Amino acid sequence: MSATRGGRPPEAARPLLTTLAIVASCVAFVVIGALQALYGPAIPALREEYGISPAVAGLSLSAHFVGALLGVLIYHVLRDRLNKRVLLGGSYVLMAAGSAAFAFSPSWIPALAGTLVIGLGFGGIDYGLNQLFAVGFGHRSTAMLNLLNGHFGIGAIAGPALIGWLGAENYPGIFLGVGVLGLLILLTLGGVAARGGAPAPAPAGGATAGGARVMPIIAAFIGIYVLHVAIETGVGGWEPTHLEAVGYGAATAATATSAYWAAMTIGRFVVAPLSLRCSAPSILIVCCAGMAGFLLLATVPAFAPYAYFGVGLMIAPIFPTCLPWLNRAVPGVAAAGAYVIAASMIGGVAFPPLLGGAIDTTEVKTVPLVLFVLAVACGVLSLWLRRNAPDPGGVPDRRGAGRPEAVTAP
Repeated sequence: MSATRGGRPPEAARPLLTTLAIVASCVAFVVIGALQALYGPAIPALREEYGISPAVAGLSLSAHFVGALLGVLIYHVLRDRLNKRVLLGGSYVLMAAGSAAFAFSPSWIPALAGTLVIGLGFGGIDYGLNQLFAVGFGHRSTAMLNLLNGHFGIGAIAGPALIGWLGAENYPGIFLGVGVLGLLILLTLGGVAARGGAPAPAPAGGATAGGARVMPIIAAFIGIYVLHVAIETGVGGWEPTHLEAVGYGAATAATATSAYWAAMTIGRFVVAPLSLRCSAPSILIVCCAGMAGFLLLATVPAFAPYAYFGVGLMIAPIFPTCLPWLNRAVPGVAAAGAYVIAASMIGGVAFPPLLGGAIDTTEVKTVPLVLFVLAVACGVLSLWLRRNAPDPGGVPDRRGAGRPEAVTAP
């Protein structure tokens, strides 16, 4: 017998995530979304407290992303040596410890080190939970990943709002409070399967049956992740400047930019139920075409604020939709998820200055056109992937539709 009567089922028969663990994971994404979004609004207080320039204060976010990249890689290297509860628990502890160090640091260098430690925990949580959701729900993984990442957006909206409400000078208490909330999630780790969570078997006749196209497929996914993050950060960073350059006031530009970030949250919640009926390739192609169309529309000043909102809606589903598809397309490459998540973080760090350099050679009014070119490239890659990495396992047949799945740890 696989389990004793009245006893707990063996690890292999347990779901990867219990209901409590699913709820706690969504809370965790609210936490990491808030932490990432807190740095910018805290910069004025950081400058005053430590006597640093805006550029030096901005290093806090750079150190965070460097730590996050390292956190992804470390989690991936240790995933076969340590169980998931240990890795996730360690990530929550690192994030809380870094938050405390950042909040109570007596000088700038230790504070910067604190943001690096926050990033280490952030990266582990981001990668670990995204991977669990990508493989833990069968054909519902895309919907669940959109739901999970939608909560990141809730945190990203709530963090700056909290700074605005309590005041930037109170950033130490806010960082500490968010870190403590992350520690409380440790109490729910019993609902996470210690082992399991390997990518699903490849569909019969799948794109990688011969193994010859594995690396080009991974490279195409990496390209999509880098390009869509470049567009995401490009719009977020340059939308206010572009709108002011074409005649809008500063207040309108700021409001439109906030609406853009809100659209990225809304888009993920909207796509979650749609992904149960539409394939990942179809969603990706529509999103890439939509990004390109709205960016082209943003070149018309009268439509620009609304077009940027549309860009946010289109970008939103790409990250959570592609990850389960990638796992099904190259099931034998455990590192594929780490590659694309790391690539998305590198894109967030590398592209803003590159985009700034490109705009310096032209003018700020060309921002939508520069980003349009990136969206077209993203669309070309999506069409190539639809042909070379079909996803027959991503949409259930009629017999399976609507029925809950018991996904267990292998």
